[in-house]
Amino acid sequence: MTPTQPLDTHADGATDLTGSRLIAEHLALGYGDRLIVDDLGLEIPTGVITTIIGPNGCGKSTLLRALSRLLKPRSGQVVLDGRRITTMRTRDVARVLGMLPQAPTAPEGLTVADLVARGRHPHQSWMRQWSGDDEDVVSTALARTGIADLADRPVDELSGGQRQRAWISMALAQGTDILLLDEPTTYLDLAHSIEVLDLVDQLHSELGRTVVMVLHDLNLAVRYSDHLVVMRDGKVIASGPPTDVISVELLRDVFGLDASVINDPVSGRPLIVPIGTRHVYGTVGGDTPPE
Repeated sequence: MTPTQPLDTHADGATDLTGSRLIAEHLALGYGDRLIVDDLGLEIPTGVITTIIGPNGCGKSTLLRALSRLLKPRSGQVVLDGRRITTMRTRDVARVLGMLPQAPTAPEGLTVADLVARGRHPHQSWMRQWSGDDEDVVSTALARTGIADLADRPVDELSGGQRQRAWISMALAQGTDILLLDEPTTYLDLAHSIEVLDLVDQLHSELGRTVVMVLHDLNLAVRYSDHLVVMRDGKVIASGPPTDVISVELLRDVFGLDASVINDPVSGRPLIVPIGTRHVYGTVGGDTPPE
């Protein structure tokens, strides 16, 4: 993990970490009377793919909502480019940070091209209307995500994988340096999950985007991430490169999962192999354990 750099204090009281454009400081988050995240600190590395993992209900999506300014902290702050995100204009945030929520929905009948064009809204104003440059950005986003041939199709007629590509294309057209993706593989089978994550990895490597994802599939998180953040009970338990973070002990302590960790022959990264009672004693049916 990158060593912590000195913090600079800004006039508005925010702090800045050299090399980190998005920072959470002492966050407390919740809904109603329920506190989900308490005193959480996190630095998002710039220019890499960070994935937040943890058991259900630990606060992963809640944290992502706070990082995107969709959820106001009860205390603490999120800092974007050295400024408290709550003090920034919505349009200014949207020009830097794009958020793709879990299972997003589009109005019935909206075409793919129209959806992707909505990504240009933060760049519009009464002085700057739709232009040829906007048209070019939308066309490029459709081409980069491989759905240019679907431009005139209604979003609600697409397959799950195509639909996710359309939403990612909209985020790409938004032109932000930072992308936040909440479970981008939700409801997708393995083949389409790989397809979507390959696309995310491609956009990161070719365009230098900073990506923050929430994923449930641990092996996909390890394979597609440069940096992992592990949460449990609203707190960050560990963070760093997958090879430094994933261990038998962590899987047992955080996820209650008995597993072996071996070397992935494809990626060279850790591969998690769960151990179920069916296979504990070396046979398919599982021998009766010795007394």
